[in-house]
Amino acid sequence: MVLNLIVFMLAASGVLKVTDIPNDDGSRLKVEYLIPESFDSAFLYRVSGDKSVLIKRPTNKEGVIVDMGLSYKKEYRYRLVVYADTMKKEYESALVKPRASWFDTSQFPLFIVVILYTGLLLFYLQHARSGKSLYLRPIAGLQAVDEAVGRATEMGRPILYVPGLSSISDVATIAALNILSHVTKKAGEYETKILVPVRDPVVYTIAREIVKEAYYSIGRPDLYNENDVFFATDSQFGYAAHVSGTMVREKTATNFFLGMFWAESLILSETGASTGAIQIAGTDAVTQLPFFIVTCDYTLMGEELYAASAYLSKEPMLTATLKGQDAMKIIILVVIGALSILNLFGVHVTLGLF
Repeated sequence: MVLNLIVFMLAASGVLKVTDIPNDDGSRLKVEYLIPESFDSAFLYRVSGDKSVLIKRPTNKEGVIVDMGLSYKKEYRYRLVVYADTMKKEYESALVKPRASWFDTSQFPLFIVVILYTGLLLFYLQHARSGKSLYLRPIAGLQAVDEAVGRATEMGRPILYVPGLSSISDVATIAALNILSHVTKKAGEYETKILVPVRDPVVYTIAREIVKEAYYSIGRPDLYNENDVFFATDSQFGYAAHVSGTMVREKTATNFFLGMFWAESLILSETGASTGAIQIAGTDAVTQLPFFIVTCDYTLMGEELYAASAYLSKEPMLTATLKGQDAMKIIILVVIGALSILNLFGVHVTLGLF
Protein backbone atom coordinates (compact mmCIF):
# COMPACT_ATOMS: atom_id res chain seq x y z
CA MET A 1 0.00 0.00 0.00
CA VAL A 2 1.34 3.37 -0.97
CA LEU A 3 0.90 6.15 1.56
CA ASN A 4 -0.34 9.48 0.33
CA LEU A 5 2.09 11.88 1.93
CA ILE A 6 1.13 15.45 2.61
CA VAL A 7 4.25 17.51 1.90
CA PHE A 8 4.97 20.78 3.67
CA MET A 9 7.84 23.03 2.57
CA LEU A 10 8.70 25.18 5.57
CA ALA A 11 11.31 27.76 6.37
CA ALA A 12 14.19 26.48 8.47
CA SER A 13 14.09 29.37 10.96
CA GLY A 14 14.31 27.90 14.46
CA VAL A 15 14.75 24.37 13.09
CA LEU A 16 18.08 24.56 11.25
CA LYS A 17 20.92 26.84 12.26
CA VAL A 18 24.12 26.66 10.21
CA THR A 19 27.23 28.58 11.26
CA ASP A 20 30.86 28.66 10.22
CA ILE A 21 33.44 27.22 12.62
CA PRO A 22 36.17 29.82 13.23
CA ASN A 23 39.94 29.26 13.17
CA ASP A 24 39.95 26.46 10.61
CA ASP A 25 40.82 25.97 6.94
CA GLY A 26 37.27 26.48 5.73
CA SER A 27 36.41 22.79 5.68
CA ARG A 28 33.80 22.67 8.47
CA LEU A 29 30.33 23.95 9.26
CA LYS A 30 28.29 23.53 12.43
CA VAL A 31 24.70 22.43 11.90
CA GLU A 32 22.22 22.69 14.78
CA TYR A 33 18.73 21.25 14.42
CA LEU A 34 15.62 21.43 16.59
CA ILE A 35 12.59 19.47 15.37
CA PRO A 36 9.47 21.13 16.84
CA GLU A 37 7.17 18.08 16.82
CA SER A 38 7.32 14.35 17.34
CA PHE A 39 8.34 12.34 14.29
CA ASP A 40 8.77 8.84 13.00
CA SER A 41 11.98 9.38 11.06
CA ALA A 42 14.17 12.25 9.91
CA PHE A 43 16.96 12.79 7.38
CA LEU A 44 19.51 15.62 7.21
CA TYR A 45 21.01 16.37 3.79
CA ARG A 46 23.80 18.62 2.60
CA VAL A 47 22.96 20.28 -0.70
CA SER A 48 25.59 21.74 -3.03
CA GLY A 49 24.34 22.70 -6.45
CA ASP A 50 22.33 19.75 -7.75
CA LYS A 51 24.08 17.26 -5.47
CA SER A 52 22.41 16.14 -2.26
CA VAL A 53 24.25 14.01 0.34
CA LEU A 54 22.74 12.38 3.42
CA ILE A 55 24.92 13.24 6.41
CA LYS A 56 22.79 12.07 9.35
CA ARG A 57 19.58 10.34 10.38
CA PRO A 58 18.56 12.21 13.56
CA THR A 59 16.97 10.13 16.31
CA ASN A 60 16.63 12.96 18.82
CA LYS A 61 14.57 16.09 18.48
CA GLU A 62 17.68 18.26 18.77
CA GLY A 63 21.39 17.93 18.16
CA VAL A 64 24.58 19.44 16.81
CA ILE A 65 26.61 18.13 13.87
CA VAL A 66 30.02 19.25 12.64
CA ASP A 67 30.02 18.71 8.90
CA MET A 68 33.61 18.23 7.69
CA GLY A 69 35.40 17.82 4.40
CA LEU A 70 33.88 20.91 2.80
CA SER A 71 35.40 23.44 0.43
CA TYR A 72 35.64 27.13 1.25
CA LYS A 73 35.08 27.84 -2.45
CA LYS A 74 31.54 26.44 -2.46
CA GLU A 75 28.20 27.40 -0.93
CA TYR A 76 26.06 24.88 0.91
CA ARG A 77 22.55 24.64 2.24
CA TYR A 78 21.03 21.98 4.45
CA ARG A 79 17.69 20.23 4.17
CA LEU A 80 15.96 18.44 7.03
CA VAL A 81 13.24 16.01 5.96
CA VAL A 82 10.85 14.91 8.74
CA TYR A 83 8.25 12.13 8.43
CA ALA A 84 5.33 11.98 10.90
CA ASP A 85 2.36 9.69 10.18
CA THR A 86 1.32 10.55 6.63
CA MET A 87 2.97 13.93 6.60
CA LYS A 88 6.35 14.93 5.25
CA LYS A 89 7.88 18.23 6.22
CA GLU A 90 11.03 19.73 4.74
CA TYR A 91 13.09 22.50 6.27
CA GLU A 92 15.83 24.24 4.33
CA SER A 93 18.53 26.58 5.54
CA ALA A 94 19.90 29.55 3.68
CA LEU A 95 23.09 29.24 1.63
CA VAL A 96 26.21 29.23 3.81
CA LYS A 97 29.83 29.44 2.66
CA PRO A 98 32.57 28.21 5.04
CA ARG A 99 35.37 30.71 5.64
CA ALA A 100 39.06 29.87 5.77
CA SER A 101 40.96 31.75 8.49
CA TRP A 102 44.42 33.16 7.95
CA PHE A 103 45.27 32.82 11.63
CA ASP A 104 44.10 30.54 14.41
CA THR A 105 43.38 33.12 17.10
CA SER A 106 42.95 30.39 19.72
CA GLN A 107 46.74 29.86 19.50
CA PHE A 108 47.55 33.48 20.28
CA PRO A 109 48.95 32.69 23.78
CA LEU A 110 51.31 30.17 22.17
CA PHE A 111 52.40 32.84 19.69
CA ILE A 112 53.28 35.14 22.59
CA VAL A 113 55.32 32.35 24.21
CA VAL A 114 57.25 31.73 20.97
CA ILE A 115 58.03 35.44 20.59
CA LEU A 116 59.16 35.66 24.22
CA TYR A 117 61.34 32.56 23.92
CA THR A 118 62.91 33.82 20.69
CA GLY A 119 63.68 37.12 22.36
CA LEU A 120 65.39 35.36 25.28
CA LEU A 121 67.53 33.28 22.93
CA LEU A 122 68.59 36.33 20.94
CA PHE A 123 69.44 38.19 24.15
CA TYR A 124 71.69 35.42 25.47
CA LEU A 125 73.26 34.82 22.06
CA GLN A 126 74.18 38.50 21.86
CA HIS A 127 75.47 38.30 25.44
CA ALA A 128 77.68 35.34 24.48
CA ARG A 129 78.99 37.02 21.32
CA SER A 130 80.09 40.01 23.36
CA GLY A 131 82.53 37.76 25.22
CA LYS A 132 80.75 37.81 28.57
CA SER A 133 80.71 34.56 30.53
CA LEU A 134 77.43 32.80 31.27
CA TYR A 135 77.04 30.96 34.55
CA LEU A 136 75.91 27.34 34.52
CA ARG A 137 75.01 25.43 37.66
CA PRO A 138 77.69 22.86 38.56
CA ILE A 139 76.67 19.28 37.74
CA ALA A 140 78.61 16.74 39.78
CA GLY A 141 78.47 13.99 37.18
CA LEU A 142 79.96 16.24 34.49
CA GLN A 143 82.57 17.69 36.80
CA ALA A 144 83.72 14.12 37.45
CA VAL A 145 84.35 13.30 33.77
CA ASP A 146 87.96 14.49 33.83
CA GLU A 147 88.52 12.70 37.12
CA ALA A 148 87.11 9.46 35.71
CA VAL A 149 89.32 9.63 32.61
CA GLY A 150 92.34 10.44 34.77
CA ARG A 151 91.66 7.44 37.01
CA ALA A 152 91.66 5.10 34.01
CA THR A 153 94.95 6.66 32.86
CA GLU A 154 96.60 6.17 36.26
CA MET A 155 95.50 2.53 36.42
CA GLY A 156 96.51 1.83 32.83
CA ARG A 157 93.08 0.39 32.02
CA PRO A 158 90.60 1.24 29.25
CA ILE A 159 87.41 3.30 29.40
CA LEU A 160 84.06 1.77 28.45
CA TYR A 161 81.51 4.07 26.84
CA VAL A 162 77.96 2.80 26.23
CA PRO A 163 75.83 5.30 24.21
CA GLY A 164 72.54 3.68 25.19
CA LEU A 165 70.57 1.01 23.36
CA SER A 166 68.20 3.18 21.34
CA SER A 167 68.38 4.40 17.74
CA ILE A 168 69.73 7.70 16.46
CA SER A 169 66.18 9.12 16.42
CA ASP A 170 66.21 9.18 20.23
CA VAL A 171 67.23 12.53 21.75
CA ALA A 172 69.08 10.76 24.56
CA THR A 173 71.24 8.94 22.00
CA ILE A 174 72.18 12.22 20.30
CA ALA A 175 73.10 13.72 23.69
CA ALA A 176 75.23 10.66 24.51
CA LEU A 177 77.11 10.94 21.21
CA ASN A 178 77.84 14.61 21.90
CA ILE A 179 79.41 13.67 25.22
CA LEU A 180 81.35 10.83 23.53
CA SER A 181 83.28 13.40 21.52
CA HIS A 182 84.43 15.24 24.63
CA VAL A 183 85.36 12.04 26.50
CA THR A 184 87.33 10.75 23.50
CA LYS A 185 89.31 14.00 23.24
CA LYS A 186 90.13 13.87 26.94
CA ALA A 187 91.11 10.20 26.71
CA GLY A 188 93.26 10.96 23.65
CA GLU A 189 95.18 13.63 25.53
CA TYR A 190 96.15 11.00 28.11
CA GLU A 191 96.55 8.23 25.50
CA THR A 192 93.92 6.14 27.24
CA LYS A 193 92.06 3.46 25.31
CA ILE A 194 88.31 3.90 24.97
CA LEU A 195 85.93 1.06 24.01
CA VAL A 196 82.53 1.86 22.48
CA PRO A 197 80.22 -1.16 22.00
CA VAL A 198 77.09 -0.21 20.03
CA ARG A 199 73.76 -1.95 19.54
CA ASP A 200 72.26 0.03 16.62
CA PRO A 201 74.00 -0.13 13.19
CA VAL A 202 73.35 3.55 12.41
CA VAL A 203 74.58 4.66 15.83
CA TYR A 204 77.66 2.48 15.28
CA THR A 205 78.54 4.31 12.06
CA ILE A 206 78.09 7.73 13.65
CA ALA A 207 79.98 6.80 16.83
CA ARG A 208 82.92 5.55 14.79
CA GLU A 209 83.14 8.83 12.90
CA ILE A 210 82.81 10.86 16.12
CA VAL A 211 85.70 8.99 17.76
CA LYS A 212 87.82 9.31 14.63
CA GLU A 213 87.15 13.04 14.33
CA ALA A 214 87.87 13.57 18.03
CA TYR A 215 91.34 12.05 17.70
CA TYR A 216 92.04 14.12 14.59
CA SER A 217 90.91 17.33 16.32
CA ILE A 218 93.55 16.92 19.06
CA GLY A 219 96.25 16.02 16.54
CA ARG A 220 96.47 12.34 17.46
CA PRO A 221 95.02 10.37 14.53
CA ASP A 222 97.48 7.56 15.33
CA LEU A 223 95.46 6.70 18.44
CA TYR A 224 92.35 5.82 16.44
CA ASN A 225 91.66 2.09 16.22
CA GLU A 226 88.53 1.16 14.30
CA ASN A 227 88.22 -2.01 16.38
CA ASP A 228 87.64 0.03 19.54
CA VAL A 229 84.25 1.14 18.23
CA PHE A 230 82.32 -1.97 17.29
CA PHE A 231 78.84 -3.33 16.65
CA ALA A 232 78.02 -5.91 19.32
CA THR A 233 74.50 -7.22 18.61
CA ASP A 234 71.00 -5.85 18.20
CA SER A 235 69.66 -8.23 20.85
CA GLN A 236 68.87 -6.34 24.06
CA PHE A 237 70.09 -8.89 26.59
CA GLY A 238 72.65 -10.29 24.19
CA TYR A 239 74.14 -6.79 24.13
CA ALA A 240 74.00 -6.59 27.93
CA ALA A 241 75.81 -9.93 28.20
CA HIS A 242 78.46 -8.82 25.71
CA VAL A 243 79.14 -5.50 27.47
CA SER A 244 79.24 -7.22 30.88
CA GLY A 245 81.79 -9.69 29.53
CA THR A 246 83.85 -6.81 28.11
CA MET A 247 83.94 -5.09 31.51
CA VAL A 248 85.17 -8.28 33.19
CA ARG A 249 87.73 -9.26 30.52
CA GLU A 250 89.17 -5.81 29.86
CA LYS A 251 88.98 -4.75 33.54
CA THR A 252 87.75 -1.29 32.55
CA ALA A 253 88.56 1.39 35.11
CA THR A 254 85.80 3.82 34.05
CA ASN A 255 82.35 3.07 32.67
CA PHE A 256 80.03 5.58 31.02
CA PHE A 257 76.37 4.60 30.59
CA LEU A 258 74.75 7.51 28.79
CA GLY A 259 71.64 7.44 26.60
CA MET A 260 68.43 5.43 26.59
CA PHE A 261 68.24 2.24 28.66
CA TRP A 262 65.63 -0.34 29.56
CA ALA A 263 65.66 -3.47 31.74
CA GLU A 264 69.35 -4.14 31.04
CA SER A 265 70.46 -1.06 32.99
CA LEU A 266 70.87 -2.89 36.30
CA ILE A 267 72.75 -5.77 34.65
CA LEU A 268 75.28 -3.37 33.15
CA SER A 269 75.77 -1.08 36.14
CA GLU A 270 75.86 -3.92 38.69
CA THR A 271 78.53 -5.74 36.69
CA GLY A 272 80.58 -2.56 36.48
CA ALA A 273 80.22 -1.94 40.20
CA SER A 274 81.45 -5.48 40.93
CA THR A 275 84.67 -4.81 39.00
CA GLY A 276 85.41 -1.70 41.04
CA ALA A 277 85.15 0.73 38.13
CA ILE A 278 84.11 4.35 38.59
CA GLN A 279 80.77 4.76 36.82
CA ILE A 280 78.95 7.77 35.40
CA ALA A 281 75.43 7.20 34.10
CA GLY A 282 72.81 9.43 32.55
CA THR A 283 69.40 8.83 31.04
CA ASP A 284 65.97 10.38 30.60
CA ALA A 285 64.29 7.03 31.29
CA VAL A 286 62.69 7.71 34.67
CA THR A 287 62.13 4.01 35.39
CA GLN A 288 65.86 3.24 35.08
CA LEU A 289 67.23 6.14 37.13
CA PRO A 290 66.86 4.35 40.52
CA PHE A 291 69.10 1.49 39.32
CA PHE A 292 71.80 3.88 38.13
CA ILE A 293 71.61 5.96 41.31
CA VAL A 294 72.31 2.98 43.60
CA THR A 295 75.01 1.36 41.46
CA CYS A 296 76.89 4.29 39.88
CA ASP A 297 79.10 6.96 41.39
CA TYR A 298 77.40 9.80 39.49
CA THR A 299 74.06 9.97 37.68
CA LEU A 300 72.83 12.60 35.24
CA MET A 301 69.07 12.84 35.56
CA GLY A 302 66.79 13.93 32.75
CA GLU A 303 67.76 17.25 31.22
CA GLU A 304 71.21 17.19 32.82
CA LEU A 305 72.07 14.73 30.06
CA TYR A 306 70.94 17.20 27.38
CA ALA A 307 72.87 20.05 28.97
CA ALA A 308 76.09 18.06 29.09
CA SER A 309 77.42 19.05 25.65
CA ALA A 310 77.10 22.77 26.46
CA TYR A 311 78.50 22.27 29.95
CA LEU A 312 81.56 20.31 28.83
CA SER A 313 82.42 22.24 25.66
CA LYS A 314 81.82 25.72 27.11
CA GLU A 315 80.83 26.72 23.57
CA PRO A 316 79.25 30.20 23.86
CA MET A 317 76.43 29.48 21.40
CA LEU A 318 75.44 26.24 23.14
CA THR A 319 75.67 27.87 26.55
CA ALA A 320 73.51 30.79 25.41
CA THR A 321 70.86 28.40 24.11
CA LEU A 322 70.87 26.54 27.43
CA LYS A 323 70.52 29.79 29.38
CA GLY A 324 67.61 30.85 27.19
CA GLN A 325 65.82 27.57 27.88
CA ASP A 326 66.36 27.91 31.63
CA ALA A 327 65.08 31.50 31.61
CA MET A 328 61.94 30.41 29.74
CA LYS A 329 61.33 27.61 32.25
CA ILE A 330 61.56 30.09 35.11
CA ILE A 331 59.02 32.38 33.42
CA ILE A 332 56.63 29.46 32.85
CA LEU A 333 56.93 28.39 36.49
CA VAL A 334 56.20 31.95 37.66
CA VAL A 335 53.17 32.17 35.36
CA ILE A 336 51.86 28.79 36.56
CA GLY A 337 52.29 29.88 40.16
CA ALA A 338 50.52 33.19 39.56
CA LEU A 339 47.63 31.54 37.72
CA SER A 340 47.29 28.95 40.47
CA ILE A 341 46.92 31.74 43.04
CA LEU A 342 44.33 33.46 40.85
CA ASN A 343 42.47 30.19 40.56
CA LEU A 344 42.18 30.06 44.35
CA PHE A 345 40.28 33.34 44.18
CA GLY A 346 37.96 32.09 41.46
CA VAL A 347 39.63 33.73 38.46
CA HIS A 348 39.27 30.93 35.90
CA VAL A 349 39.23 32.93 32.67
CA THR A 350 42.93 33.71 32.79
CA LEU A 351 43.71 30.05 33.37
CA GLY A 352 41.65 29.17 30.31
CA LEU A 353 43.82 31.38 28.10
CA PHE A 354 46.85 29.24 28.89
